[in-house]
Amino acid sequence: MDVEIRTIAEHELEAWARANETAFGSEPDPDDIAREREVTELDRAFAALDGDEIVGTAAAYSLRMRVPGGADVATAGVTMVGVKPSHRRRGINSAMMRRLLDQARERGEPLAALFASEAPIYGRFGFGMATLHGSIDLETMRSTFVPAYRPSGRIRLRSLEEAIPTLVEVYARARVERAGAIELDDRRMRYALHDHGEDRRLPYFVAVHETDGRADGYVVYKVKHAWPKGIPSNELMVYDLQATTPQAYADVWRFVLDVDLIQHVTAWHRPADEPLLHLLADPRRLRLTLRDGLWLRLVDVPAALEARGYAAPGRLVVEVRDAFCPWNEGRFALEVGEVARCVRTGDPPDLLLDVDALAAAYLGGVRLHDLWRAGRVGAAVAGALELADRMLATDAAPWCPMAF
Repeated sequence: MDVEIRTIAEHELEAWARANETAFGSEPDPDDIAREREVTELDRAFAALDGDEIVGTAAAYSLRMRVPGGADVATAGVTMVGVKPSHRRRGINSAMMRRLLDQARERGEPLAALFASEAPIYGRFGFGMATLHGSIDLETMRSTFVPAYRPSGRIRLRSLEEAIPTLVEVYARARVERAGAIELDDRRMRYALHDHGEDRRLPYFVAVHETDGRADGYVVYKVKHAWPKGIPSNELMVYDLQATTPQAYADVWRFVLDVDLIQHVTAWHRPADEPLLHLLADPRRLRLTLRDGLWLRLVDVPAALEARGYAAPGRLVVEVRDAFCPWNEGRFALEVGEVARCVRTGDPPDLLLDVDALAAAYLGGVRLHDLWRAGRVGAAVAGALELADRMLATDAAPWCPMAF
């Protein structure tokens, strides 16, 4: 492969962003370029160059992700990965992933994470499917809530720009109980809510729920209009919906489902344990479907295991296989008491697994027992799987609501 991999300079950012859009069969407009300038970290933005032409792109954002136990852990948010059609199957993507993960290790980031355009690409680099995301498509005429629901609070409509500080504040409180959620400031919230494709020109609407004068929930949405034969058949598309209490959560969803002239409500990037399922009198109408969400990579196995909290004490010896990041190969003793300690050991293993399987279970959304049933985990000691699942368990399904 006669291609140079290096970071880009400021003056190369537009060509770099255009190369990424070309890889996805699209073309950026000036607003897209301006957005990328706001968030791109040049020392983490890599280009593959064939002569003077940028033929591949990859980057990472310096993020902090909530993990079980409540810590926010430094995470390389992998993004902008693409190779032009003229240069595929030449090892360019592998070379860029090599640079990204080496850099994450140098920067002391225990984790790397991404949202995959094509899921099969990233397992070979040690990423495991750590969360599931739900999609819904609900007819508003079939959205009656269970009798126990009682409305409360009030809803205020706000412009998106006016509401950004409120969204950030409510999001920060709502994500406390959700492993997988990343920290957001005003800049990152704006970026997370930007749109691509044919719907990007549709206006955003924001509704903020208040209880006793304090914001405790919100929804960001767009409306796609359809009026066949003059009959309103519009679609309300939920881009983000967060709440800090169950009551506010129910009230915001009720507002969404009661907007006039809407035939059906759609949403994606919802949690796998979406509570709306239990609010509906007819839950089948939610049409909830699950697919892969966040893909996680343990860049530093012992540091990552020490960073999270555990639901039960115990000791496990885990033998990890990691061909792409061989510094993670070997056996590690994880001992959890008042704190978690993870060190290399020569003791016989309780569990044997590849690093992508360990990453899949890390946030608590995938049980090791289920991976064992799929043939992806070996149990050398009786009871080890049961102990591991007790230790790694979480109350809520992990969820990263904001793509990056």
